[in-house]
Amino acid sequence: MGAAEVPDLALSAEEHSRKRDRQDRGQNVDGDDSSDQEAEFEDEPMQTDPSAPASTQVKVTPEKATADAAAAEAAAVAKANETVFSPELLRTYYARLFPHEMLTSWLSYDPTGASGGSSTSLFARREWSFTIEPTPGDEIYIRYQSFVNPPDLATAIAKRNPHKIDIGAVFSHPPKDHNSLQKSGKFKTEQRELVFDIDLTDYDGVRNCGCSGAKICQRCWRMMSMAVKVMERGLRNDFGFKHIAWFYSGRRGVHAWVCDEAARTLSNEARSAVAAYFEVSMGTDQNKGMVLSHPLHPTLSRAYDILEPMFVEDVLPSSGHSVLSKKENWEGLLSTLPPQGEPVASSLKKKWASSGDSSSPSEKWVELKRYLNIFIGKGSGGGGGKASKNLSAKDRITLEQWPIETVFRYTYPRLDINVSKMQNHLLKSPFCVHPKTGRVCVPMEVAKIDSFDPFSVPTLPQLMRELDNYQREHGADDSATEHDWQKTSLKGPFEHFRKQFLTPMSNELRRERREEAEQKAAMTGDF
Repeated sequence: MGAAEVPDLALSAEEHSRKRDRQDRGQNVDGDDSSDQEAEFEDEPMQTDPSAPASTQVKVTPEKATADAAAAEAAAVAKANETVFSPELLRTYYARLFPHEMLTSWLSYDPTGASGGSSTSLFARREWSFTIEPTPGDEIYIRYQSFVNPPDLATAIAKRNPHKIDIGAVFSHPPKDHNSLQKSGKFKTEQRELVFDIDLTDYDGVRNCGCSGAKICQRCWRMMSMAVKVMERGLRNDFGFKHIAWFYSGRRGVHAWVCDEAARTLSNEARSAVAAYFEVSMGTDQNKGMVLSHPLHPTLSRAYDILEPMFVEDVLPSSGHSVLSKKENWEGLLSTLPPQGEPVASSLKKKWASSGDSSSPSEKWVELKRYLNIFIGKGSGGGGGKASKNLSAKDRITLEQWPIETVFRYTYPRLDINVSKMQNHLLKSPFCVHPKTGRVCVPMEVAKIDSFDPFSVPTLPQLMRELDNYQREHGADDSATEHDWQKTSLKGPFEHFRKQFLTPMSNELRRERREEAEQKAAMTGDF
């Protein structure tokens, strides 16, 4: 175990196992309907197990079916009632699984580790904030903490056992000394990662899956995948940033940390400009108030190319948000067309409501766009008749952009822009645990963002069981692992973060330091 780990202050995983040995344990996410997992049984005199070969099929009596259903229901209830977050579970997580070394190595931006222990290092001038709960329901928020070196941070975490850790800016002086420096004007922010916060609650107006607020499901989570793809492409292609880390917030959103030195040293004005670059006003449910340039800005044109296929697949059908799968919904969508497009809306309402129409949601979308293009004179069918000839140039642009506005209203990233604008804005620390769900704020692989499942992110009880299982299988032999998190399902996301983000960034910092030293030696003649 590394120096940053403090096992003597934590309960062992086996102790937690003994405390829970009479409970049926499972996973629970705020808003997850565990009743969906209950087994269903038809009322039949006799049943067989269809998965068994015909020669070995075992008949299932009504009594056994009833007993199995009761057991399934009891398991579902136990799963829903599982304690996913407690001070004891959290203390064990911090001592055995929290990746102290990775987090502090990242935020030190010193691949040599030589700055550790210096009060002038970036790490020593970083603000940390703890939210602690000495007694249930009594939250205390502690800002402007700083630590000379990583072991001091680990010790403070073990002592305080914070329910939440927030990370702030790097200041001109250690934040713990802020009271004595603020009046003199010497205490100022110097750098901070460019961060972005995207939360599903900001999509409540277009989530037609039944979720709102903190509740999420697989259907609305797809909106987070859409946001990540757009932001990732823009940050890399348009701004040239290379070191970008994405994290699950632990509940209903995602966070991005842009860590290039050019991003960390941006002024507040520059941060606001970058955030505004990605911002699109969503307007109202009727697309009113959304203003897009014409011709469309290249970054928005690229975003539309990314988002429209996902809109068709994940928003339009009944498996998504049913925008074009039900009569009342497609009529609602057509009603958002500008008044000039009423002939198109009227024609399609009549056609789609006819008994002979069996078009799918995706086919309806293609047909809607084709009707609009013909109506404004862009389609292969030529002009749209007398009505389209009376359209002004402004009307034609409005109708042409309506599909883009519609796609953006459902899918374009909705940023909490205030998080990104200021250097001294705090953001939840990666790798900590969300107190409402017990889930870890794990790193996310952008290349696999479509397959990321927030409901499969491990909870504290699950991680304790995994540690217990590893110990039963391997005993005291730790030769195959360097860290305890490698014994759990955190191994995948943590190792990906280390190999694909932390190591490349450290290598680049090391190369830059070497080049700086060589340039200095060349100028002074000191080889």
